[in-house]
Amino acid sequence: QVQLVESGGGLVQAGGSLRLSCAASGSIFSVNDMGWYRQAPGKQRELVAYITNIGHTNYADSVKGRFTISRDNAKNTVYLQMNSLKPEDTAVYYCNVDARTSRVDYYYTPYWGRGTQVTVSS
Repeated sequence: QVQLVESGGGLVQAGGSLRLSCAASGSIFSVNDMGWYRQAPGKQRELVAYITNIGHTNYADSVKGRFTISRDNAKNTVYLQMNSLKPEDTAVYYCNVDARTSRVDYYYTPYWGRGTQVTVSS
């Protein structure tokens, strides 16, 4: 059983910054990719950024150059530093972690956080 707890969301002015954190806990044997997704009202969920188990990163074009994803493997935590925030960044941000709970698992199972609201005012 893996649980993800997100924190760091809130209300910020355009041009401001926020730092999201997501800590995974529970019966974790190993973790593969970790990432952040977001969903705005009336829109589909989209990938914001992900980071592999060896630190390779990928970003959506809309956030490239403004957001930075990082991870702390010892703490099973992934972070998203968001700078130069825009009103269009307003969404619920969800943490995603691919994890195994046993050495005999054949799959990495995706786990999702409950989401944290990010609101950027103009």
